[in-house]
Formats: sequence, C-alpha cells, structure tokens
Amino acid sequence: MIPRMEPLPLPLEGITVVAVEQAVAAPFATRQLADLGARVVKVERIDGGDFARGYDTAAGGLASHFVWCNRGKESIALDLKDPRGLDVVRRLVADADIFVQNLAQGAAARLGLDAATLCAADPRLIAVDISGYGAVGPYAGKRAYDMLVQCEAGLVSVTGTAGQPVKAGIPAADIAAAMYAFSGVLAALVRRGTTGRGGPVEVSMLEALAEWMGHPLHHAMHGGTPPARTGLAHAVIAPYDAYPTADGGRVLLSVQNDREWRRLAEQVLLRPELAHDPAYATNAARVEHREHTDELVGKALAALVTDEAVARLEAAGIACARLRDVREVAEHPQLAARDRWREVGSPVGPLRALLPPITLPGGDSARMGPVPALGEHTGALLRAVGMTDDEIAALRRDGVAA
Repeated sequence: MIPRMEPLPLPLEGITVVAVEQAVAAPFATRQLADLGARVVKVERIDGGDFARGYDTAAGGLASHFVWCNRGKESIALDLKDPRGLDVVRRLVADADIFVQNLAQGAAARLGLDAATLCAADPRLIAVDISGYGAVGPYAGKRAYDMLVQCEAGLVSVTGTAGQPVKAGIPAADIAAAMYAFSGVLAALVRRGTTGRGGPVEVSMLEALAEWMGHPLHHAMHGGTPPARTGLAHAVIAPYDAYPTADGGRVLLSVQNDREWRRLAEQVLLRPELAHDPAYATNAARVEHREHTDELVGKALAALVTDEAVARLEAAGIACARLRDVREVAEHPQLAARDRWREVGSPVGPLRALLPPITLPGGDSARMGPVPALGEHTGALLRAVGMTDDEIAALRRDGVAA
C-alpha cells in the first residue's frame, strides 16, 4: 500500500512580519507573505490608518485597494511620533522575523526603523525598505506615486497609441516593487536558513519597473529604435489586433507565421486566394499593407458574433482572445472551472477574492484571512508585548493608540 502523506504546512507558517506600510507596494508584498502562512502585523496611523482605506468605498463600503492588499493581517493603530508608540513597534519587531516599511524617504531612518539600523541590531532580522527611487541619488527625495514612476521608467512611452501615450490601467510600478520585495524576502529567508543571518532588502519602484521594461529597453540601448506605440496592434506582426464583432464584442487575434495566415485566409476569412497573394503571403508584405490586411480581417469578423468568431479562429488554430472588461474577468469561465474564487471576511461581511496565483499542491490551502478594521487588534497586540490594561488605557486616552 502507498502510505498516506500528511498535507504539507504553508511554507511561511511560524514566520512573523511587522509592517509599517501604506498604499500598495508594501501592503501587496506583505499580503503575499500572509497568504503563504506568515503572521502579518500591520502598523497604521491612528488618524485614519493606511491612507488607501480612503481611496474609495466600492467594496461594500471599503476601499477596493485596501481589500485587495490587506487580507489576513492584524491591524494596530499607533502614533509613531510619540515615543511610546514607537516603543511598541520596537517591541513588536523584537519578536519578528521580517520587518517591511515604505514610508516617505528618510522617515524610517529618523525613527530608527530603516533596514540598516534594524539589521545591525538584530542580524537574524530581515528588514525591507521599499522606496520610490532608492535611498541615494538626485531622485531619492522625490515623491513617487505609481503614475509618476511609470513615466520615469518609460512604461508610458511604449503604452498607448501613436498619438497618445497612456499609463497602464493597473499600478504597475507598485506591483513590480511589491513582487520584488516579496521574492527578496523569500531569498533572504533561504539565506538565513543557511547562514543564520537575515539582512537588509532594498527595493525601489523605479528599478523594479525599469527591469520590467526589458525588451523595449534593450532594443533601444543596443542600437535599435524605441518601439512605437501601436495600441493593441503589434509593431512588426500583422494581423495582430482587436477586431469588432457583430454583437458588439472585440476579438484579438495574432498570426505568428505565414502558415497561420494561409489557414486564416482559407478557414476564417473564406478567401483562399489571399493565402498566396503576394500582397499578403508573407508577414513583411502584410505589415507593409497593414491597413488593407486589417480591413480584410475586420470585415470577416464583423459578420460574426463573438462566439462564432472565436470558434472559427480556434478551429483554424489561430491564437485569439476575447477583449474582456473587468466585470467579465470576474465571471471568467477558466477561473470558475479551476475554482479560483473564495470569500474572505471583512468589517462589512464576506467579500469575493481570488486565490493567490502561487499554488502548492499537496499542502495546506492559502491562508486568506479577513480584511482587518483599523486598530482591530490593537488591544491584543499591546497585551502581547507585555502591557497592562492600565497602560493600554493610558495610550488610548492620550491618542497614542487606537
């Protein structure tokens, strides 16, 4: 008989994280750690908490950014400008494995909460500084909101149409920094497991997003011209675009080689003579005659409803996709078939959320804890660091804790 294996625990079970964080970059990084089993203590301001709490009220009265980035955490509200509030953070960090902060440049150092200071005092600690542009250099002190960093990193220059650059529709700079902070923590945990030392981790939004600029950046640096903005089209492949369908939808297709073009002409456009027409038979010819190529494809797909267009393209072996809006993504059949949706608790009741994309078969499921109310865990955490009820009452009375 094959012995039955016990499920593996979540990989960060037993790891404690303290985060002085706000907005997206640090909160999204620490949420990944919480999903993988870490205990995450979120330190918030007493006057409203993480300012992302106030971005909107779309999630049943809560802010959509906050719900996305902060499930599974414990919230403690403290005034770090008061020495007593700062002392509480120091006590929390003393028992932690990881500390993460993304305060304004220089603020953590003034509080003694920068990675270098904390790791010098405790070599086993992993401490993460997330900034906009890094700790030194002419941009170190600049404000670094996501859209601004998208511009500085060149993302906006390659996104949009020929006549109009646009920012990405998601906070790409914040997400890039968050994911490098997350992977940096995991790497530092491995190092600590072999050397006993954690150490500082530094991530800047600019450097993270500049790395993601990979192909356009290397193309331009090494002798090419910067890629043109082409909307949904491709600069050097045709047909490669989104085309309207008869029922108001749009279908994006990509023809990667001339064999695929022949199949498209014969089975989708129903124009077999175009397969070997010199004006369209090669990709170079199709790009040269892009306007006419797109006209041919667009006319054929405009006569079909979306389902029929997709079915015909798939039967011909042509890569294609529906151009979905975000509401349609929430009902995506592939996400439903793979059972990727869960409900998480929150101060306003259960909210729908996606399972994290890291799947660990054979182990415990991701820990998708509730979204905390501001200061929901203040009392319990203050008691955990040794404070009496009278001391806690004094902190609350003086506005140091909430």
